[in-house]
Amino acid sequence: MRRLPHALYVGGDAVPDHRPVPQDPEHLEHLMARVLFAATPFHGHVTPLLTVAKEMKARGHDVLFLTGARFAAAVESGGLRFEALPEEADFDDRRMSAAFPEFAETGTGYDHHIFFWKRVFADAAVAQYRRIQTLLEHFPATALVHDTVFLGALPLSLRPPDGVRPATICLGVLPPMLLSDDVPPFGPGIPYLAGPEGRERNRRLNAETLEAYAGLQKDVVSVFAAIGCDLPGFVFDCAVVGPDHYLQLTVPGFEYPRSDAPASFRCVGALPQPSSESFAPPRWWPEVTAADRPVVAVTQGTLANEDLSELILPTVRGLAATDVTVVAVTARPDGPEDFARLLSDLPANAVVAGYVPFDRLLRSASVLVTNGGYGGVHAALQNGVPLVVAGDTEDKPEVAARVQWSGTGIDLRTGRPEPEQVRQAVVAVLGDAGHRAAAGRLRAEIAAFDPFGTVAGIVAGTTTGTTTGTSPAREQAAVPPWGHR
Repeated sequence: MRRLPHALYVGGDAVPDHRPVPQDPEHLEHLMARVLFAATPFHGHVTPLLTVAKEMKARGHDVLFLTGARFAAAVESGGLRFEALPEEADFDDRRMSAAFPEFAETGTGYDHHIFFWKRVFADAAVAQYRRIQTLLEHFPATALVHDTVFLGALPLSLRPPDGVRPATICLGVLPPMLLSDDVPPFGPGIPYLAGPEGRERNRRLNAETLEAYAGLQKDVVSVFAAIGCDLPGFVFDCAVVGPDHYLQLTVPGFEYPRSDAPASFRCVGALPQPSSESFAPPRWWPEVTAADRPVVAVTQGTLANEDLSELILPTVRGLAATDVTVVAVTARPDGPEDFARLLSDLPANAVVAGYVPFDRLLRSASVLVTNGGYGGVHAALQNGVPLVVAGDTEDKPEVAARVQWSGTGIDLRTGRPEPEQVRQAVVAVLGDAGHRAAAGRLRAEIAAFDPFGTVAGIVAGTTTGTTTGTSPAREQAAVPPWGHR
């Protein structure tokens, strides 16, 4: 198995400059680009890309949005043109077991990640790529914006610059997966360890990771070979290093420092949360806004929310005798009914809702208990709300580890905590001003960044030649030329 050579990485011992890039809005207004957005059909991937797409349209750019059929209404209601993924690359993320019968048996750890990377991401790549190629014939985009695991965009990034292909911009909607001597490998949420001891540990763990994913790597290489693309290294690395621009949707205060990050990698800040001023509050809402006792919000996000006994149930039970108000958000219209089957006698201090706008709830929340969705955690941090995190699937262990590292909360290191574990963690966060102070620092840091301006500057540059379809990282490597068949 080949890995992208370290010659790809620049910076020596210097941490990459993640400061916001100043932009001239008046200049950008007059530079119209054609921008194709491509999103893997997960709610947590579509939502941030859709937020950016709406902003690019508002700035005068011509935008086309490619994703799963279930998101057509959301795209079109934002005034954007929608294109559906081909059936073989589409699925309903609310019903993963229906689309992938083996999903329920994947468990956690390596097997879980191998399932997602092979069955969900890599197996869709060829159909995604061909759909992009077809769209580009009729919509000659100057920029292609995609999420981290939309692998159908990778063949374009790896293609030698020809002055024709669009510049590729990857939005990091989950923690970066790039192997590093400075950072433990992506997956199990191994805590960050600085210094020589940490680097030695990480090199050992990286070798173990490459061995564990050797079968996956072989499968992914075969998938890309079908369209004539020679994958130049480990797929996790390629997903980050391949695009011309990799924009991580966070701030340095919530991301481990890397001395070996590629020049194309930047932290650009978290996206603003959608406004919900038209929200019609439910009858119990005064209990949330009364502020006579702490409000504990709990959610399992939009993906891992089929089994509400994983986190919402132990939170409600664990805090039943605590002087707090618990607001459980199931993110499912049938969530309250489903939860009633789990716990028919709801504690007096708890309410269960299908959906509540996060921006409104977090204004009053004292702590968020979550399974660690990247977007939800950043929403809490944008409001200065500390966290208790319990997640063991997808990218959630990595998000939880960063919460612990940043001092903004507690990582329970499990996806199914006991009620007493949740209670102790919530009480600890509420009783320690340090967690709220750390969350407040992150709130201020996030507010200082302008992710829209950064993306807009790159997109506008594609119309003037200052941004080209050439990966700064790839220019330094001997990536073999290839052509699609």
